[in-house]
Amino acid sequence: MNKKIHAMYFSPTGTTSKVVSGLAKKLSENMPGTTVLNRINFTLPGVRKEQFSFSQEDVVIMGVPVYAGRVPNVLLNFLNTLQGNGALAIAVVVYGNRNYDDALIELRDILESCGFKVFAGGAFIGEHSFSKTLAQNRPDDKDMAIVSDFADQIFNKLTTQDTWQTVVVKGNKPYRAYYKPKNKEDIPVDIRKVTPKTNSDCIDCKLCVEVCPMGSIDDEDVSKLNGICIKCGACIKNCPTEAKFYDDPDYLRHKYELEVDFASRREPEFFL
Repeated sequence: MNKKIHAMYFSPTGTTSKVVSGLAKKLSENMPGTTVLNRINFTLPGVRKEQFSFSQEDVVIMGVPVYAGRVPNVLLNFLNTLQGNGALAIAVVVYGNRNYDDALIELRDILESCGFKVFAGGAFIGEHSFSKTLAQNRPDDKDMAIVSDFADQIFNKLTTQDTWQTVVVKGNKPYRAYYKPKNKEDIPVDIRKVTPKTNSDCIDCKLCVEVCPMGSIDDEDVSKLNGICIKCGACIKNCPTEAKFYDDPDYLRHKYELEVDFASRREPEFFL
C-alpha cells in the first residue's frame, strides 16, 4: 500500500491537533511502503486562504473542535473549498466533555459533499476552551491509547477492503440548532459577541496576536479587537501572565454550569 497521509486540523488550543497528529503518526507507522505524512494546520487565517486538492492516493484525517454542538461555522466556507477527488477521509471532532451533538455527522457530510470517501469517524474529548478544569489536560494518556486503537482498526480496514461505504456515525439530520446557554431564568442567552478583556499584567508580548485564529487582536493595542471572537480560548490559555479574561456574567455563568454539570468523564467514540 502506497498512500499519502494528511493530518489536517483547526486547533486553537492544541487538543484537536494532538488527536489528529497522534492518529496520523500511528497510522503511518502501521502502513507499509513509502507512506508520506503531511500536516496541514489551518488554525490561522492565512492558511484558510489556500486551496487544497487531493487524489485517490490520499488518506485525509480531518479534525475540528466542536463549537455549540456543531462544526464551527467560521470554518464552513473554507471546508467547502476542499477538493477530495475520491480521497479517503477520516472525520474527527474534539469536544469539551459536554457533547458533540451533530458535529461529527455534519463534518462527515461536508467532506462527502467535497468528494471525499469518509470511511471512519471519531469523537474525542479535549480540555474545554472555556475552562482550565473541565476535561483538564485531555486528551490524556487514556485518550491517546484509544486513538492508537482507532488507528489500528483503520489500518485493518484499509488493508482488507477495496470498496468504500460512507461511515455511519451518531447525529441527527436535519442537524439540531446550535447549542445555546441559558440564564438563571432559563432563558437562552447569546454570548457570541462577548470578547476577552486585558488586565494590567499584560507585558505586550503579542503572543495573543500570533495565536488568534481569526486574526482579530490588534497588533498595536492587544486590548482591542478588529474582528470577531469565537471564544476558542487561544489567547487566554497561551497568555504567559494570565492577562486575558472574560467578565461577561452570562459567559461566566455558562462556564460555571459546564464545569459543574459535565464534570463526569466522558469517553471517546469511534465509528468504522
